Amino acid sequence: MKEAVHIGRNPASQPDAQELLGAVALGDQEAFAGLYDVVAGPVLGVVRAVLRDRAQSEEVAQEVLVEVWRSAPRYRPERGSAVNWVLTMAHQRAVDRVRSVQAAAAREHRAALLDHAPEYDEVIEQVEARLEREQVRRCLRTLTELQRQAVELAYYRGLTYRQVSEALAVPLGTVKTRLRDGLIRLRDCLGVSV
Repeated sequence: MKEAVHIGRNPASQPDAQELLGAVALGDQEAFAGLYDVVAGPVLGVVRAVLRDRAQSEEVAQEVLVEVWRSAPRYRPERGSAVNWVLTMAHQRAVDRVRSVQAAAAREHRAALLDHAPEYDEVIEQVEARLEREQVRRCLRTLTELQRQAVELAYYRGLTYRQVSEALAVPLGTVKTRLRDGLIRLRDCLGVSV
């Protein structure tokens, strides 16, 4: 059987993380200092692997270690080692930070899109439509009676030129002339340029 090779500290000189965590659960500050020495490096390594940003990694690692102090009484040795419990907490906190940053970026992106969206004011749209209708009515009143009748039948009732001719009992050529002249006068009255 081969012996495990350890690099760095002698494992026998390193305090047992599980015992330390048990003492931390009872509020032992010295035990927390010892646990900190054991897990601070690995916690920072796990967090840094997820976040890849030094400043954020240090911040999240600090949050994790504070959480270890607060939640030490919830540690259950039968569920795994103390170090794995702490490192799992570190990984979860780092992933939460990534999600939080992504959600914030998505919110900012949506807000930026809303800032560029054209505003729609229903009241203004209704007022403008009403004013345009009134202007068309006023311009229709400037037409001769025969021009107005031809325009109303063709464009408001959707009749063909032949149907307008039959409805007004006038030749088709006369209807076309009345419509052309009436539309020219409407265009000029409404100020529409071609």
